[in-house]
Amino acid sequence: MKIYDFEQTDRALPYAKLIDKLEEFFRLDVTVPLRHIHEIKDAHKTLGSFILMPSWIAGKWIGLKTVSVFPNNKERDLPGLHSAYILYDGQTGVPVSLLDGNVITSKRTAAVAALAAKYLSRKDSSTLLLIGSGQVARLVPEALKAVRPIRKVLVWSPTRKHAETLSSDLYKLGFESYYVEDLQKACSEADIISCATLSTEPIILGDWLKPGTHLDLIGSYTPDMRETDDACFSSSSVFIDTEEALMKSGDLLKPIESGVFSKETVKANLFDLCTGKHIGRTSLEEITIFKAVGNAIEDLAAATLVMESY
Repeated sequence: MKIYDFEQTDRALPYAKLIDKLEEFFRLDVTVPLRHIHEIKDAHKTLGSFILMPSWIAGKWIGLKTVSVFPNNKERDLPGLHSAYILYDGQTGVPVSLLDGNVITSKRTAAVAALAAKYLSRKDSSTLLLIGSGQVARLVPEALKAVRPIRKVLVWSPTRKHAETLSSDLYKLGFESYYVEDLQKACSEADIISCATLSTEPIILGDWLKPGTHLDLIGSYTPDMRETDDACFSSSSVFIDTEEALMKSGDLLKPIESGVFSKETVKANLFDLCTGKHIGRTSLEEITIFKAVGNAIEDLAAATLVMESY
């Protein structure tokens, strides 16, 4: 079995190729069972959780991502999340590779946002408003640059110091990058808004969205998390990565509960977009929203790309 560390896994996942691979996999017959989530407890308390995310293409590949989440690791100066990905031969069941799951998760998340933007944002989109400063957020500009002519990046984060640092890092990568405080003004300038936070309160308000904006929501993934208010969904065209988003995302569940929109008004998912069942954006003035919570299809696509690269 081959082992690919952080650097090797990262090097094998350039965004242009990863986006193409994701698009290919959303056209294939991939089996994705429900993820397994287990609490790890001792006699006194819950220590953490262990998550299993399997997927396979019959006769070709079988993949399993394992994720351990131990919040108290910060007291040990360790990351709270660790992930590994095991890829098996689909004909024999023999394990063929062990890959860095953290790299796969963060890069495929940014790449999925770019894949959606390929169908949902205006082709001339050049200004990005980036909400968040974590590992996934810092990858989004480079991913979007693979599908749109992104030149200017406006960065906002709850922690100003983190936003300023990220803005400086993006400048070194060749972007015209600025830290912003006035979110309403920044929204009026942005062609694409990408939110990658774990917020439980709305950050972006619907009244701030100008015609033609594409709003990308890839941060929140539980019913109590949300990055937008209900008004964002009142006059927007809503797209999702998979149907799982309608069961897990507070960004969708809250406006559904309030009656602002319904599951039936979701325009399409990534399967529909990638197979041509829906064309995506239909006008320059349309406001589009893409909500993603992640799916094991994306992990399997990234893992197979790594294997093909060596």
